[in-house]
Amino acid sequence: MAGLGTELAIRLRAPFVRQRYSRLVIDCNRDPYRDDAIPAISDGISIAGNVGLSAAQRAARRREIFDPYHRRIAQELDQRAADGLSTLLVSLHSFTPSMAGQDRPWRYGVLHRNDSAASRLMVTLLRKTLGKEVVGDNQPYSMDGTDFTIPHHADARGLDYLELEVRQDLLADRAGQHAAAVLLEPLLRRVAATGA
Repeated sequence: MAGLGTELAIRLRAPFVRQRYSRLVIDCNRDPYRDDAIPAISDGISIAGNVGLSAAQRAARRREIFDPYHRRIAQELDQRAADGLSTLLVSLHSFTPSMAGQDRPWRYGVLHRNDSAASRLMVTLLRKTLGKEVVGDNQPYSMDGTDFTIPHHADARGLDYLELEVRQDLLADRAGQHAAAVLLEPLLRRVAATGA
């Protein structure tokens, strides 16, 4: 994901705040006080390093990983607001090709709460480009009460948002990351321009 995010940031001349830790250490797009923010089991597999963590150990992960990541996002958004720049908050994620024994046919997914013009437009543009069957509208996940980044950062500032999911096998190498960036750049430009 870092390769795709970095290339898109360069192409779009946009800031990119990257999370370098696995979501299995702490999921930075989930309320950090939820039990599943640091899952003991993922896709039926026990995560040994997460079993039996004390409250102090969980708090250390929040303090050392989660909090600095979200402080950096807030700093970027505050600076853009101070500079008078319009902002579309894009939260970029990847998902596994299968989960719980079920294949996930979508190549891309857009997660939203039916309150985002940017998200609706991106679903339309991706489906027009790739076909309806490979673009998930609130697939492979839906934006629900577990999401943190968009509600925390976009809602308080009245920003439109786009939570974009890309299937991991499409990003397995540099060529795949580049192909995804080439596909997404003009679509993101169009979505951002429409909301400006």
